[in-house]
Amino acid sequence: MMTVLVANRGEIARRIFRTAKRMGLRTVAVYSDADASAPFVHEADMAIRIGSAAARDSYLNIGSVLAAAREGDARLIHPGYGFLSERPEFADAVAAAGLAFVGPSAEVLRVLGDKAAAKSAAERAGVPVLPGYRGDDQTDEAFIRAANANGYPVMLKPAAGGGGIGMQLVGAEDAIRDALARARRTATAAFGDERLILERAIDRPRHIEIQLLADGHGTVLALGERDCSAQRRHQKVLEEAPSPAIDARLRERMAAAAVKIATSVGYVNAGTCEFLVDAAGSFYFLEVNARLQVEHPVTEMVWGIDLVEQQLRIAMGEKLSIDAQPHGHAIEVRLYAEDPATGFLPSTGRISHLAWPDGARIDSAIEEGSIVTTDYDPMLAKLIVHANDRPAAIALLGAALRAMTVLGVRTNERFLRALAAHPAVVAGVVDTGLIERSPLLAAGAGPAPDAVRAVAAAAYAASIIVSTGVHDPWRALAGWRAAAPASTTVVLDDRPVRVSGTGPFTVEGHAIASDPGNAAWLVDGEPAIASRDGTDVWVKWRGETYVLDTAGRERSVDALASTEIAAPMPGMIIAVHATAGQRVKRGELVCVLEAMKMELRVEAPADGTVTKVLCAPGDQVRRGQRLAEFEPVP
Repeated sequence: MMTVLVANRGEIARRIFRTAKRMGLRTVAVYSDADASAPFVHEADMAIRIGSAAARDSYLNIGSVLAAAREGDARLIHPGYGFLSERPEFADAVAAAGLAFVGPSAEVLRVLGDKAAAKSAAERAGVPVLPGYRGDDQTDEAFIRAANANGYPVMLKPAAGGGGIGMQLVGAEDAIRDALARARRTATAAFGDERLILERAIDRPRHIEIQLLADGHGTVLALGERDCSAQRRHQKVLEEAPSPAIDARLRERMAAAAVKIATSVGYVNAGTCEFLVDAAGSFYFLEVNARLQVEHPVTEMVWGIDLVEQQLRIAMGEKLSIDAQPHGHAIEVRLYAEDPATGFLPSTGRISHLAWPDGARIDSAIEEGSIVTTDYDPMLAKLIVHANDRPAAIALLGAALRAMTVLGVRTNERFLRALAAHPAVVAGVVDTGLIERSPLLAAGAGPAPDAVRAVAAAAYAASIIVSTGVHDPWRALAGWRAAAPASTTVVLDDRPVRVSGTGPFTVEGHAIASDPGNAAWLVDGEPAIASRDGTDVWVKWRGETYVLDTAGRERSVDALASTEIAAPMPGMIIAVHATAGQRVKRGELVCVLEAMKMELRVEAPADGTVTKVLCAPGDQVRRGQRLAEFEPVP
């Protein structure tokens, strides 16, 4: 029996296992210490530990992955996306071990993995590229000269990178040196290569990509396009197929250009050719992602093709044999463990309640009880819908998002609902800057209504009864009195709430009935979902999710600002700019924190003096941890 090892984790590992098992292949998972109890580990036929939580010691450790392949007797290595998926040294090592890499050759990865080389290949194939700079001189002065020659705005990109990581939009010369420093720092941390390229920036472009499949026998197919224009910080959020902005003629021209590039470099397996399209309908080559894309399900839904199956068949030497036509419209959104109301800061915790909607495809990394950490990318799941036409797909997406419930970590679910209902999305006129121009998309749910506070208090009281025993009123509810209903006081976000009864409950005039085992509640007859996790109580009511704290609020960064500078999220310090005794202005950079592929500036909260620096590059810090002592100007 042929065995495939997936050199990846989370939802993409589960996705590949699903197809491999349907094909009758044996499956091997590799996992880090942080993922030992993750769902994907238990879904493989065999699971092998490859290192500690740090990706460099596990998922990026080529030696450990190949050792696992030998132990698991795997003949196929599927890299998924991210991690080692586009590393030519990994493809080389797989080939040297006598195994089949589910992807293009190392030679092709070298060409396409370097943005400068990839653009040169596109030019040789006669495909238009954006004017810019991709020279060997990597000094600030070389980029400033190029930017002045091309005209602002310009975009800086890591030459060895992809996925939007490290990209910096620069609007004027006075901002380019800081942008170069940020881009180099991110490029070095993410790709081990600080080289950059520069391109002229297009005003409000569409981001359109062509799905490619190529076998080892000379056949290259283009399977339509995906519109990935809805982006935040150059990271895709919503993707759809087909694009509402592409007509048949432009679709044909872009597909032909993608096939030309793939043919010219000898591409084999699945890949995606990405383009920018301007308002006039002109398109420009961006890059080839030489792997399976995160958003591949929308193509699968429209074309009725399993792209992972095609990848595996190509890697086993089979010829492409596809007779399919596109049907309908598909849309995907990415659910992240992040809080839009606090600037999309990453969120961690335990999934205390999980309910996926009917009528949607869910590619998920999590199950109820899963622990979300800051060790890896914050994507929890992808929700994909398909309908006969685009308006029906938009309506189905909104309904699926309203029906979804994820409690235990803060997510971008409300943001996704707002995005799906945005007039520009509904009309199909999205460009890559829409989200940044729409701050209301990131607004929070607001203060918890009284009904939410009531069910949260009842849920907390019920959890105490369950843990101590309903037949022991002395321990279960401290306010129990003879000849009177048992009662207690629950403090929610520093405000006391009185709870009467042992179930059903009366809370501040609200009648609360429950089925705690299923997290299902009724608030004055209206359904709600509530669950306690530690000191937090999570409630979903009328489509909104709220979290209330029962232990007193965390010290906020604002409260500490007068004497301390604290970490706004857990993560790793990647740069420290302030020194002890340094006078700073409000907003001046003190240090840079990285978590879940996001880089965050930690700035001085006011004019003053940094009296002591308490962190160093490489430090792992907790949310609220002191990074520096600070003395504001009186």
